[in-house]
Amino acid sequence: MRTIARWEPFSGVTTLQDQINRLFKETFERTAEESSLSAWAPAVDIYETEHELVVKADLPEVDPKDLDIRVENNILTIRGERKFEKKVNEENYLRVERSYGSFARSFSLANTVNPDAIKADFQNGVLTLSIPKREEAKPKQIKVNVAAPAVAAPAVAAPAVAASVR
Repeated sequence: MRTIARWEPFSGVTTLQDQINRLFKETFERTAEESSLSAWAPAVDIYETEHELVVKADLPEVDPKDLDIRVENNILTIRGERKFEKKVNEENYLRVERSYGSFARSFSLANTVNPDAIKADFQNGVLTLSIPKREEAKPKQIKVNVAAPAVAAPAVAAPAVAASVR
């Protein structure tokens, strides 16, 4: 006996939603191998005070000797490397979530800073760069002198001019 197959014109065709979901899944979900190979970039905070620009970068377990900090063409670049610990045998790791390897972060500096006077401090895994502002860029307060109100001079009567009419 023959069975009749029902014709479904849209069977096998994925919906737009299915295609978008697949695209996001392929883009954002990575295997463990892929994620351990990803490049890392340390978190950075940048803020400005009246006298300087401050850059703070979280660099845990980075040796300060492995840092390269330079300014070229008003671009501040911080390069370094966090090395994977070899104290523990690689097969003994159950999970590795932290990123390792080389990194580089670059930031444009305004013309208002003095890159020749940068100070770098490394403490508790945080790199702090203090970049002073140029003197001409620092805000200047202008005081306004308020003069005392002038005392009105007494009015002097002008001499009367007598005109004679003839």
